[in-house]
Amino acid sequence: MTVDPSILVPIATEYGTKLLAGVATLVIGLWIVSIINGFVRRMFERSGVDPSLRSFLGSMISILLKVMVYITALGMLGVEMTSFVAILGAAGLAVGLALSGTLQNFAGGVMILLFKPYKVGDFIEAQGYSGVVKEIQIFITVLTTGDNKTVLIPNGPLATSSLINYSTQPRRRVDWMFGISYGDDVDKAYEVLKKLIAEDERILGDPEPFMALHTLADSSVNIVVRVWVNSGDYWPVHFSMNEKVYKTFPNEGLSFPFPQMDVHLSKEGES
Repeated sequence: MTVDPSILVPIATEYGTKLLAGVATLVIGLWIVSIINGFVRRMFERSGVDPSLRSFLGSMISILLKVMVYITALGMLGVEMTSFVAILGAAGLAVGLALSGTLQNFAGGVMILLFKPYKVGDFIEAQGYSGVVKEIQIFITVLTTGDNKTVLIPNGPLATSSLINYSTQPRRRVDWMFGISYGDDVDKAYEVLKKLIAEDERILGDPEPFMALHTLADSSVNIVVRVWVNSGDYWPVHFSMNEKVYKTFPNEGLSFPFPQMDVHLSKEGES
């Protein structure tokens, strides 16, 4: 069986032209996308956009542009794009329903990168964990805890739940509760505490340190002390003052009370 060349030539010419046009569109389109990506990246760097947001937006722009190039190339090959887009939409809906939790985390990542409740390097507490933010990825946030554990928290709950960011304010207040025994001189305790506070240069004078008799407890007279420090000095000052008070109070005639219980014994038969 022979095929008439007069039939093959027009067919080959038609589809060959479409194939060349599609390949050319794909090659040139991807080249243009790479140029646009480089331009966007440099623009973000010059404008000082946060590195996490820069990476996220850059990848999203790149993906969208590449999808447009592929769709255009398929159209050049004669593929019916209306049906293709409908199929793609249905597939996207099915995938979206199956990955609803993942999409929530993706949306959470977008919210975090846009509104910046925290950034890389901040110390936060959320979802029962606390640590320094090491990475903000599209779906998760990576924390490093104080004992050097890595914690991965989904972005969805982080974007919709409460969290504490300890790094946003330059100053923090340190609170203590020191107990002395009943009968000890409260004014003497105030004097000793004021001296210890004045000796620590890390404690700020404005706002002024505060102390007062807080509670007359069952076994102790409790004195509350509040001072302000730079955020980075919070824990060093907290631990240092505890140690100084423990060493100084006994030398100043101030005692630390122990819980006490009075027990009354009666002999059998006594009324």
